[in-house]
Amino acid sequence: MGVRWGLTIPLNDLSLPEHRELVRELPELGYSDVWSAEVNGADGFVPLALAAEWAPGMRLGSAVVPVYTRGPALLAQSAATLAELAPGRFVLGIGSSSPAIVERWNGGEFAKPYQRTRDTLRFLRRALSGEKVSEEYETFTVKGFRLERPPAEPPRIVLAALRPGMLRLAAAEADGAITNWVAPEDVPKVRAEVGPDTELIARVFVCVNPDAGEARRLGRWLIASYLTVPAYRAFHDWLGRGDALAPMHEAWAAGDRAGAMAAIPDEVVDALIVHGDADACRARLQAYADNGLDTPVVAVLPGSAPGSEVVRRLVPKSG
Repeated sequence: MGVRWGLTIPLNDLSLPEHRELVRELPELGYSDVWSAEVNGADGFVPLALAAEWAPGMRLGSAVVPVYTRGPALLAQSAATLAELAPGRFVLGIGSSSPAIVERWNGGEFAKPYQRTRDTLRFLRRALSGEKVSEEYETFTVKGFRLERPPAEPPRIVLAALRPGMLRLAAAEADGAITNWVAPEDVPKVRAEVGPDTELIARVFVCVNPDAGEARRLGRWLIASYLTVPAYRAFHDWLGRGDALAPMHEAWAAGDRAGAMAAIPDEVVDALIVHGDADACRARLQAYADNGLDTPVVAVLPGSAPGSEVVRRLVPKSG
């Protein structure tokens, strides 16, 4: 499997319509994929639908759509629509998301995330094939659902996965795994859980800024925001950063947000945030591929040069 280079859209400094020319240019720049996210910005499907028309040869992926914030049938309908629009080019990435997104923002219940993700994967496999589904799963029940417009080519489904249980589920039952907040040096440990033949995808946060202090300030804010979530804390304990991040967790638990950010060591920021000038960032991105990541997905951070300029400078034309 050759390395695929992805870009997270939309960029923060462009409106959705303003992405048209950049997305059309991406294949010439060496990018093969565009990937969306679904947190509190754009939804996970509309940017991909636009990109499907702007760049007909690119692969489109969601990284990720939560399994709690849409019902199983609605999620199947959304996926089927993209698969019909871009046959053979859409990859549905699903994951459990986080308690903040599911409960605080969407009024759901974040219960049994492994089981809910597994059950949703199994339901989607059947529904997207056009089968009528009546099944009592562990975390939900579906009675008599059949897609009116099943896609001629069902999309590949990949799972957001951090620790061994979900990574192994992705390898056993899905078409790939999406991990997050990893350094290049972490990739072999993650790869060992999914084996050599499972596509391994990761979003990589990039700040093209030669001012290391400024880039690290941004990185500390992001790390404190994400890695204090229980799933990410457990993930980095597993990766071996538990001791390095313990002071951050202690300050965060005490309500000292500024202290939590200040407690994050430079070496942790430098491991998890790609920063420096464009050449340094490009070399660091290549290290992810060299260490076994199949699909690095660039996420351009605020504080970089204009997003479209960064995108044009990061990935060599050779891909």
